[in-house]
Order: sequence, then structure tokens, then C-alpha cells
Amino acid sequence: MPSLWLLALLAVVAGQQQQPTKPHIVVIVADDMGYQDVGFRDSNIQTPNLDKLAEEGVILENHYVTPACSPTRTSLMSGRHTIRTGFWRGNVKPTEEWGLRLNETTMAEMLKRNGYATHGIGKWHCGMYTWDHTPVKRGFDTFFGLYLGAQKYFSHERSGVLDFRSDYHDENGKFHDDLREDLKGQYNTRLFSDEAVNLINNHEESNPLFLYLSYTAPHNPYDVSKKDVKTYAKDIANKPNKVRPKYAAMISVMDEGIGKVVKSLEEKGMRNNTVIVFLSDNGAVYGSAGAGSNYPLRGGKHSMFEGGIKTVSLVNSPLLNKSGYTNTNLLEVTDWYATFQKMAGDDPTLHGKPQLPIDGEDIWDTISNDSPLGREEVLVNLYLNSMIQSSNAHEFREKRDVEEEEEEVEEEEEEVEEEEEEELEEEEEDNVADMNSGDNFALRWKNWKLITGTFLSQGWIKQNQVEKDTIETNEYKDSSKEKKTKMYKDVTLLFDLEKDPRETDNVAEKNAEVVKIMMDKIAGYKEQMTPVNDWKSSKKGQKGGVWKPWVKRS
Repeated sequence: MPSLWLLALLAVVAGQQQQPTKPHIVVIVADDMGYQDVGFRDSNIQTPNLDKLAEEGVILENHYVTPACSPTRTSLMSGRHTIRTGFWRGNVKPTEEWGLRLNETTMAEMLKRNGYATHGIGKWHCGMYTWDHTPVKRGFDTFFGLYLGAQKYFSHERSGVLDFRSDYHDENGKFHDDLREDLKGQYNTRLFSDEAVNLINNHEESNPLFLYLSYTAPHNPYDVSKKDVKTYAKDIANKPNKVRPKYAAMISVMDEGIGKVVKSLEEKGMRNNTVIVFLSDNGAVYGSAGAGSNYPLRGGKHSMFEGGIKTVSLVNSPLLNKSGYTNTNLLEVTDWYATFQKMAGDDPTLHGKPQLPIDGEDIWDTISNDSPLGREEVLVNLYLNSMIQSSNAHEFREKRDVEEEEEEVEEEEEEVEEEEEEELEEEEEDNVADMNSGDNFALRWKNWKLITGTFLSQGWIKQNQVEKDTIETNEYKDSSKEKKTKMYKDVTLLFDLEKDPRETDNVAEKNAEVVKIMMDKIAGYKEQMTPVNDWKSSKKGQKGGVWKPWVKRS
């Protein structure tokens, strides 16, 4: 009969075998969420689950993303900066024929080749004009959600066309794109949360899990039930911003779902070996089109001011050596690829697909032990019109659908213009701003922040989106004071963020030597830039009442 100590040892070993040696990874992304719009930043929005994750985890105070949705998501997925991926030009819009290039190795691909089960939920927005650009073709075992960048929350439509699906490969390797018309009328935020819980509950916990939960909340349209507004935002004033209560309720419903995801990890016995990362893809929309608060930061989505690029970010895991504190190291969204690659034990030289150079660093030790990273600079963006090529060719010589007739092109272009007008009505913030502009360059270096060229001008919002916070500055113009977008043209701004975190005082003239040091870095970044083709559009992707890829690869 075995001794008691041996039985105990066997029980311990059996318990250890239930958990993989590699950690489970859960990445949760909010959409256009304000820097201040969480309870732990004294917001009037209810986020108890995020607050708990922050209190028991690590708040990332200087975590930089990009000014818009697609650029951040593609940098997260690839570990590469927008100047390399081609997304330095901005978002990929519904009818446009480009995306995250197929020679890029996505985070899902990298983790899958290291034994991870990989599941994508929610918003993709990395391109979908060919099937090969869609999530299940980019490393995800399954995908549940939308290919595009936004949709109505109950109908799941964009421009009146459905974009909601369950994608997977069956046991014979056949790809399936199951349209989910049966889910019409159900709130997509809750659908995403429920799908995440379902995947966790059915996961074999001895295998490592990668769960990418990418909400559309609180991106517009500001769409939520009256019941949720009454439950979560009845005390939030609707003046001066009438949609602020809806925006708040949308965040609270998302927070409710995050709480369910964490609970399911605990009940499944996976929580102690899970790393949870939460971030927003960019700041809240600034001005009359928005409802979020980036207080006390300046600006918002589409701008290169801090309110557009420094977002709510945190890490929570029992694997952290130190928790319950705020990390102030300079971090950026590309770092997660390198961090998870190290956790997964990936050796890119052992795989057939070459890995392109990544820009991020492994930041786990920095976060887990609050140790210095040593990074001095973060590139916000470099936009050069000279890097836009006049070409009708697709990336990798991809051709249009052979069934398309040439004579349709002129008519189609007119239809695209009409559709773009419809999209602008559906996404009001696009009336205010886009990254598409004149040449510009923005860089964080040590305590300095440089923005130069032609770029969007934005100001400040008081706490909890109460009203505008008028701050007089040299050369300041507010982009929302008039209907037409106001831009800085051929202007150089320099801020000392250590003394001036709100970016109110342009000290470029007083610090010419700093400006020169930072401007001299443009040449090096330009060498790394990927040229892009002129944007080409087609309405073929929305025929038959469903959004789907329309270009066949040659």
C-alpha cells in the first residue's frame, strides 16, 4: 500500500498537470474609451470589475497606442509599428482593398504554432478584402464577431449590411463562415462576453489558451437599452453632452462582461495561470461628436496629443511578483507581441514563415517587478505623402475578382463616394478628424513630446465630460469650434511632459537643440517605412446584404 506522503506527492503532480507550463493569455480591448472613463480614475462611470483588476494588478500609466483603431490593432497583432505595417496612413475603411499584409506573422499565428488554442471575439478591423486577410486565416482557431470597424449594436449592421459571423475550420480542414442572422436583436457586447465565457468553460485547461476579446464598446453609434442606462447611468447628466449616459452604460455593460470572464477563469481553475491585459485602442473621440473624457489629457482619437494615444491600460495576473501599483515606464502596444512570444517559448527561426523584425520589447519583468525598462523614445507616427504610391496593384500582386467587368469601375467609384457619405453620417467623428493629412511626425523622447508638420488641432475636456476646459496657449486652435476641421499647418510643437502633462505650453523656440535632436530621427524612421498604394475601393464586399471579402488572390 503506498505511503501517505507518496499519495500526497502524486496528488500534487496530478494537480500540476492540470495547468500548462505556458500561461493562459487573455487580451481585452475596448474601443474609443476615454483615459478617465474608469472608476479608478475618479470617473462617474461604473466599472467595478476593471477597478478590481487594477487594484489587484498593475496600472500602466505610460502605455502608448496609436491615434486610431486599425493602426493600434495591427501593431498589437504584429508587434510592429505602423510605419512598417503601412497603417501609418490610418484606418482601413469598409470598402478599401488593403489590410495587414500576409507576410506579417500575427500574434495568433505565433501562439498557435506554440501549442495555444487561439480564439478571436469581437472587432477585427485589420482588413477583409480577401478571405486570407480574415481572422481564421491569420492564426485564430475560431472567430466570433465582425470583420469591420463598427456596427449597430443590436442589428449588427454597417450601412444596412450584416457583419456578424462564426468562423472556423472543421475536422477536415474546411473553412466555414457561418453568418449569424439568428443573433439579430441581441446586444453585441453581451454576445461577445458570453462567447468568451463559453470558450473558457469548454477549454481543456491543460492546454494554453489565447483569448482575444475585442469589444466594439464604447465606439459609436451610442446604442444601448434604456434598461441599461437606468441601471448603470441614471445619475449621469445628459447636459452638455446628451449621449454621455448612453456612453457610460455601454462601458458598464462591457465591464459587467469582463467580470463574468474573470469569474469563469476562476471557476475553471485557470485563473492562477492567466495573464489578463486590458487596453483601449485609442482615446475617446474629442469634441461634439464624442461622449468620453480623456481628462486631464489634451485631445482625443485621431490626434497625436496625449489624449489620443495614452489610454486606459492594465495588467492583472497571480503570476506578477509585484501588484497593486502604477508602472510609469514608457511602454507601447507593440510590446505585447514580444512579451507573449517569450512566454510561449517561441523560436521564430524554427518555423517556415519568416518573422519580420518586431519593434516591441519583452516587458514582463518591467511590469512584474517594477524594474526599469530603459526605453527613452516611443514613435507616435510618421506620415509622409511621398510614401504613397500611385498604383492600382494590390499587395503581393493580388488581382481583382476575374468576374469584374472593366466598364463597372467608373460607376462603382461614384457609388463609393455615395457610400462614404453614408459612413460619415454613421460615424460622426470622421466628420471631425482622420489621420489622413499633410506630412507630420510625432515622437516621445525622454520627457519631451514633439509634434511637427500638418496635423489635427484639439483641446481639453473637463473631468467627466462636463464641459470644455478652455486653456489659452500659444498657437492653439480648437478643432471643434467650427464645423470644418481645424489643422495646425507646418507647425512645430514641443512639450515637456514632466512639467506640462496637459500639453499647454509650446516650448519649441526655447529648446531648439532638443527639437533638432528629435527632428534628426526622422531619417532613420523613414528608412523603416513601408510605402503604401493609393487606396482603392469597391462596393462588391456588401452585395447580397452581407459584408464579405470580394477579391480573389491570384
